[in-house]
Amino acid sequence: MGKTIIAEGKTTKEAVENGLKELNVPKDCVEIKVLENEDKRSFFSILDPRIVKVEMTIKEEKLDKSETKKEIVLSKEEQEKAKGNLENFLKDFILKLPEGTRYNVENTESFLKVDITNNDLGYLIGYRGETLYALQNILSSIAGKGIENRVRVILDIEGYKAKREKTLEDLADKVAKTVIRTRKPIKLEPMQAYERKIIHSKLQQNAKVETISVGDEPYRRIIVSLKK
Repeated sequence: MGKTIIAEGKTTKEAVENGLKELNVPKDCVEIKVLENEDKRSFFSILDPRIVKVEMTIKEEKLDKSETKKEIVLSKEEQEKAKGNLENFLKDFILKLPEGTRYNVENTESFLKVDITNNDLGYLIGYRGETLYALQNILSSIAGKGIENRVRVILDIEGYKAKREKTLEDLADKVAKTVIRTRKPIKLEPMQAYERKIIHSKLQQNAKVETISVGDEPYRRIIVSLKK
């Protein structure tokens, strides 16, 4: 379980709302336990100020399951077949792209890496890499044709991922400094699992903050907060 707080309010609804503001997470990301209910008031306490207390706990794991899964090891035969599947597709795909576009496929026992390069392929990357990741999923399906094991493809276009990784690492450092200074958690925008892993890994080295992932795909996001 994640961070736990006790929130108060004049009603259960108000107490929950106060707790959500403090945790800076949506309601579906917490477990709520009412400690003091406004309905359970004795005759002798009827004149006392009404206070409801609720215990709220962030229910998500620190790391995404997709980031901690054991990698599948491909045999040499599977690697070569997957590479052949990709190259057969990419030979035709490249013809539909701007002249001068090149591709390279490298295979390892865990994944295949595909690099596509040219000077005018921004439309294949899309906003925050959305098109790139969609194409990466398609390539994974193509590579795995006729192979029993799942084949993972890592696609990069025009060196986008290296630039994005640097941007995310800088963002992680900046957010951590803000959390330490203000002592308040910060919720980042939704990110791909690959990008969340970069944030998690970068801040694992920080002794003062911790990270958790909350929400469901494709709106899953990271919260950075002070360590207890």
